[in-house]
Amino acid sequence: MKLNIQNETSRLRAVILGTAESNGPTPKVEDCYDPKSRQHVLAGTYPLEADMIEEMEAVSKVLEKYEVTVYRPKVIENYNQIFARDISFVIEDKLIIANILPDREREIDAIEYVWRQVDKSNRIILPEECHVEGGDVMPWNDYIFIGTYTGEDYSSYITARTNKAAVEAIQNLFPHKKVKSFELRKSNTDPRENALHLDCCFQPIGKNKAIIHKNGFLVESEYQWLLDYFGKENVFEITKDEMYDMNSNIFSISEDVVISEKNFTRLNTWLRNNGFTVEEVPYAEIAKQEGLLRCSTMPLIRD
Repeated sequence: MKLNIQNETSRLRAVILGTAESNGPTPKVEDCYDPKSRQHVLAGTYPLEADMIEEMEAVSKVLEKYEVTVYRPKVIENYNQIFARDISFVIEDKLIIANILPDREREIDAIEYVWRQVDKSNRIILPEECHVEGGDVMPWNDYIFIGTYTGEDYSSYITARTNKAAVEAIQNLFPHKKVKSFELRKSNTDPRENALHLDCCFQPIGKNKAIIHKNGFLVESEYQWLLDYFGKENVFEITKDEMYDMNSNIFSISEDVVISEKNFTRLNTWLRNNGFTVEEVPYAEIAKQEGLLRCSTMPLIRD
């Protein structure tokens, strides 16, 4: 397989889509990896497997409609395998396997059959001290945008997933690219004050547009840099509640086609007014785990 990912929005040809099959029981509060899952476990509203399977099948149908080759993880019994973006990501022709939370390492085994099709020289496993998840990494033509947290209390946040060592390793792997990192706001307990990954508060769409949530960024000048880079008129700013609902976590099939959650009324209207075709799907149950459409897809090949 010849991988090719230069940006977030070129025409998609092949993708790994996670699976909600045999997702396992509702986790215990102490086993939750993020504050939103924890909130829903405590409230008794954690999503049911049957509902999540239905939501993911709706995405699969949209991808098939656009003739995208869709790979799915091998199903591991009683195991959460929804968020395919966390465990690996592609930049150019390189597949980078994430150093993920130790409890989730089996997820990598479930997609091994896909990455065995990639030339061994293009399969990269970063050094152990590099922590990184795909939701924090966004190739954008000459740039690679990376969400990170470099505070001295990094280890106290289960929500801090990408560290400085990983940012430096990615810069070394792609010396011809401009790696731009962004400090994200982290909270273990309040999902409205937590940007789990960069794609929870920012995502480029189309050729020159972006969705952004200011409070997801710890450093205002870094948020301002993105605003200046894309141009204020090309940026859709989302509210704290819209970030909580994961409005920035849609998924691009091409520069003018996106998959979005059907309840994102304000965003979907703006997208259509700006010339996008919006394929609406139900994904509100999966959103309860602090991830949405970008999190559960891992692109392999774009034009």
